[in-house]
Amino acid sequence: MSSLIEKAAQRLEQLRQAGADIPADAPAPVDVPAKAAAVPSNAAVQARAVPSEAHAPDSIQSKAVQMDLETLRVAGFVTPNAPRSPIADQFRVIKRPLLANATGKGAAPVPNGNLIMVTSAMPGEGKSFTAINLAMSIAMELDYRVLLVDADVARPSLRQALGLAAGPGLLDLLIDRKTQMSDVLLRTNVDKLSVLLSGTPHPRATELLASDAMTSLIEEMGQRYPDRIIIFDSPPLLLTTEARVLATHMGQIIMVVQAEKTLQSQVKHAMTTIEACPVKLMLLNQARGGDQDAYGYGYGYGYGYGQTASQAADANVPVAAAT
Repeated sequence: MSSLIEKAAQRLEQLRQAGADIPADAPAPVDVPAKAAAVPSNAAVQARAVPSEAHAPDSIQSKAVQMDLETLRVAGFVTPNAPRSPIADQFRVIKRPLLANATGKGAAPVPNGNLIMVTSAMPGEGKSFTAINLAMSIAMELDYRVLLVDADVARPSLRQALGLAAGPGLLDLLIDRKTQMSDVLLRTNVDKLSVLLSGTPHPRATELLASDAMTSLIEEMGQRYPDRIIIFDSPPLLLTTEARVLATHMGQIIMVVQAEKTLQSQVKHAMTTIEACPVKLMLLNQARGGDQDAYGYGYGYGYGYGQTASQAADANVPVAAAT
């Protein structure tokens, strides 16, 4: 600090010698103690210590919730730290090609590969069960984070299945532009898993799902969370058109087909509604595992279905069934 003062004084003297008009009462430089100068004001300290709301991580602002993992395990869901089970092994196999496509490690690049929609032709085929288990399984990976979105706004089921309290969610983001993602995002007690519920019920919920606001939100989510796998539990394809609109923004779609229930005509019709998606996979749900009496969960690729899903699976689609 003293060297700066000396330089300033020398500069003033040079100006006087050069004939510059320097007021006689010009204030002399004030010698500020070096110790005081090195300590910033309280306001400056706060400005640096507290990140702005626009850039603060969601993990700091979003609400934390606790799921009863033991209850979920008993209900048949994949949970961390649970004993190894056939259902957990099934989803380890199911998620592998999805993760490869999402991260550009598949056979070919998949646009929006981190956006995955789980749907079905008709209700009651197990799509929500599949979406939850897939999200749980991916969250157990070391290198991925997951956001599970309840986009079945007409008949939401994730909140009840996960044992969470009602609160704002997807519909609130679509209705009120002032609502921020961090206001509605829920951080769960499963590391790397966040949940976005369907939100406050609205009489035009299904129309909101097909709106331009939803399109913008999906694009924002894909760009805002490039390192996160986002799983959408969508409405059934043959009941509403909103799922078809949602499908146009996805990189990957899983269509859940219930064994011994879904008909060939339903499967074919549903598949025609999602032709725009680059990757379409099928998951055969509640398939009999060989000679085992219990039902399990399986997956399959291909579209060669017969009169029922299970008949076609036996003939054309490889199925891995769990007890």
